[in-house]
Amino acid sequence: MRAGKRGAQAVRNAPMWSAIAIAIAGLFALPVVAVVLLATSPADDIWAHLSSTVLPHALLNTFLLLLGAGTATLVIGTASAWLVTMYRFPGRALADRLLVLPLAMPTYIVAYAYAELFDYAGPVQSAIRTAFGFKSPSDYFFPDIRSLNGAIVVFTAVLYPYVYLTARASFVQQSVCVLEVARTLGRTAPAAFWAVALPLARPALAAGVALVLMECLNDLGAVQYLGVETLTASIYATWMQRGNLAGAAQLSVVMLGFVLALMMLERYARGGARTHDTTGRVRAIPFEVLTGWRGWGALALVAMPFLAGFVAPFAVLARHAIFHPEGWSPSEFVSAGANSLLLAGIVSLCAVTLAMFFGYAARVARNPVTDTATRIASTGYALPGTVLAIGLMIPLAAFDNRVDAFMRATFGISTGLMLSGTLFAVTLALVTRFLAVALGSIEAGLNRISLSLDAAGRTLGASVWTILARIHIPMLAPALAAAALLVFVDAMKELPATLLLRPFNFETLATHVYGLAAAERFEEAALGAISIVVIGLLPVLLLHQTIATGRAGSKASGA
Repeated sequence: MRAGKRGAQAVRNAPMWSAIAIAIAGLFALPVVAVVLLATSPADDIWAHLSSTVLPHALLNTFLLLLGAGTATLVIGTASAWLVTMYRFPGRALADRLLVLPLAMPTYIVAYAYAELFDYAGPVQSAIRTAFGFKSPSDYFFPDIRSLNGAIVVFTAVLYPYVYLTARASFVQQSVCVLEVARTLGRTAPAAFWAVALPLARPALAAGVALVLMECLNDLGAVQYLGVETLTASIYATWMQRGNLAGAAQLSVVMLGFVLALMMLERYARGGARTHDTTGRVRAIPFEVLTGWRGWGALALVAMPFLAGFVAPFAVLARHAIFHPEGWSPSEFVSAGANSLLLAGIVSLCAVTLAMFFGYAARVARNPVTDTATRIASTGYALPGTVLAIGLMIPLAAFDNRVDAFMRATFGISTGLMLSGTLFAVTLALVTRFLAVALGSIEAGLNRISLSLDAAGRTLGASVWTILARIHIPMLAPALAAAALLVFVDAMKELPATLLLRPFNFETLATHVYGLAAAERFEEAALGAISIVVIGLLPVLLLHQTIATGRAGSKASGA
């Protein structure tokens, strides 16, 4: 009887879980609501000016950047994944691991390094002038790295692993029987790729490209440094340089339109497609062995993206750190590093806790309301950091002003900035942005725990909280650790939201590197940049290992 009452109590408590989930989701939806309200009711009518001067150029640059980076990463990521999955050549296993390393490189750091490499005074152009006897820029043509095309190259070099990882996972999971049927029908390996493997991988490729495009929209440091006026750079300039928050909000609404369009395009590209293993057989993928010049040629092809996205920029950083140690300030580096660790630790703890709540609430309540609240709360990753910063600054500043006015009128004291311009604002922005990262890992872990364990616990009289503490959390320990690590490193690297919302004189490694690079003192920022990259290697390797072992029999297949 007691067990039955406990089970009934768990069911009755479901509305409480749903109500709390809705309240938290509402908090995470606040930035979008605030931006839309300010954009539709600005104090000054500046839309006509923005739409005729700033917007056309920013829209065109943003569209061309997304088109160029999306297309290039799709081609490079898909081709590399197919070569590594279907062919055996010298160094294939090592290449599989190295190809994901550029994800550890923030785009703004690669932009700084590429500018060092390819500017007029850089080593590449200097070597060309020495080799051919050129004396001035008019003697030869060299593409300008500080341009839209240069930005496309930078984003492609850094972000192609998103497509590589999703394509690789899709190719590995595809039924061998399907590929064998295509071969028995007379299709060559390239023909089987175009006719069978590529259509089956379309949902995965769409997801990978969507991640690339979201990262392009979020970037601020790289496009600013390379002189490309995108929507993100325009929002930052309108707010911080022109002091027009309402105008920045109006541009942010246009950015939200871009995000919504990308989400709809990704859903359309995926087409709701789902693939199933109808045979239930998992067998080794039959490699085609490439020998001689074909094998070394394949290795050269898959090595080029890694060299461009990781080796070249890291070599620039290492050179500055080794040969110019006198430029950096130990006190500034230690202070920025400590602030980064503090902020990333707080964000990681909050994000994992909230993700655990949402994942468990969906499991306990099991109703559309909780599922919808979870989806709303996890959409923050699609919001660029600049939009998040504006959306949070509006309500937090309004709250601070109201409290300050009340305290002045009532007690004659000023409370100042209680929320905006504090660590709370930065933390809220980063948790909003990276909650989806933690939620994905935790939901995957919860899905692997049978609901029968919950039912058994309730039958034995255990409460929902007891089941969570004694069953789920111990079983979720690896997923919780992975989620915490992913959020921690993402928070370490995040620039736009941290730059816009940080407290006065609060420097993280990301803002420290950004400030020195903007002041043309990039060599002094090399050690900070290397620290960000090295820390970023941990989740990248973890992610690769998760995908590599995610399919039963993957070791047998050599995938």
